[in-house]
Amino acid sequence: MTHNIGWPLITTRQRSANQLRIGVFAASALLLASMFALLLPQKSLAQELARDSASVIMYHRFGEDRYPSTNIRIPQFEEHLALLTNGNYTVLPLPEIIKTLQAGGTLPDRTVAITIDDAYLSVYEQAWPRLKELGLPFTIFVATNPVEKNRRGYMSWDMLRELQSQGVTIGSQTHTHPHLHRKSAEQVRQEITTSNQLFLEELGMRPELFAYPFGEYSSFVVDIVKEAGFVAAFGQNSGIMHSQDRMFELPRFAFNENYGTIDRLELAVNGLPLKITDLTPEDMVLAENPPLYGFTLHEDMRPQGQLRCFASGYGKIEVSLIGQRAEIRLPGALKNGRSRINCTMPAGQNRWRWFGRQFLTD
Repeated sequence: MTHNIGWPLITTRQRSANQLRIGVFAASALLLASMFALLLPQKSLAQELARDSASVIMYHRFGEDRYPSTNIRIPQFEEHLALLTNGNYTVLPLPEIIKTLQAGGTLPDRTVAITIDDAYLSVYEQAWPRLKELGLPFTIFVATNPVEKNRRGYMSWDMLRELQSQGVTIGSQTHTHPHLHRKSAEQVRQEITTSNQLFLEELGMRPELFAYPFGEYSSFVVDIVKEAGFVAAFGQNSGIMHSQDRMFELPRFAFNENYGTIDRLELAVNGLPLKITDLTPEDMVLAENPPLYGFTLHEDMRPQGQLRCFASGYGKIEVSLIGQRAEIRLPGALKNGRSRINCTMPAGQNRWRWFGRQFLTD
């Protein structure tokens, strides 16, 4: 005799039917779960390989051994190109990278842009054939005065027109390539106005990207470059550009004979951004020397305790951390001219975060 204690009576046939329905439902749920599980790694991988950052590398001369401070030897350059084309990196046009970052988009992990300053003749004779053969895009920043005057060792307007017709991006580096922070505001404006007029006359366009000569600028120079209608500007401080970066003080890794090893290039193009805010001092032209240098690390920048900073002439320097705030104190004054402070933090998988700052003391 079966007693009903609150549960409905179920016949054997009903029980079998229910079990069948439950089995079908369980199988369907398992199939959906399996499909979802298969999608998860792909989504995570896509997210992991999408970044809001890119490395920008820069050169000047190619195979001009008389100028080691601005030259890269041809074997060095070819070794660099072999690395950049080995499948681990995505070399994109600089305007495309800028547009993507400013729009809040993402880029493939290990995205790289190639830039070349000063329009030396060796760019056309040595770098351009190699880059063209490999299909690698690049940007050349041009000071118009040497080109206009047909100075020996520089490219001509015809050469620049050829590069432009092949998709090379032409950027501006003023007219006479001066130390801009030593000029008056009116002189800086005239440098830009003169070069823009020549670009329009000779190339039919005015550049949207700007590179500060010698990587030097001050706050008023940055303001003038913005007012002139450029969309981004680059210095020569080491670091990884990213979407939250100052778009008119963007970093680049400079390469020459002495600082052109393949290990250094790998370090640069595998780098990740060290994201900061509240930078002091804001102007790279120092009002006091040594500077009271500091910044606030973005909340995702960890482990804070492994932040390390290095200064020109001093090597590793002391860093004081209060929460996310980093204060860097130098043991003495920076040397006259250009000096740098570079800060790094490990990011795992043998990769490093970078933030570099160049200072001017003259």
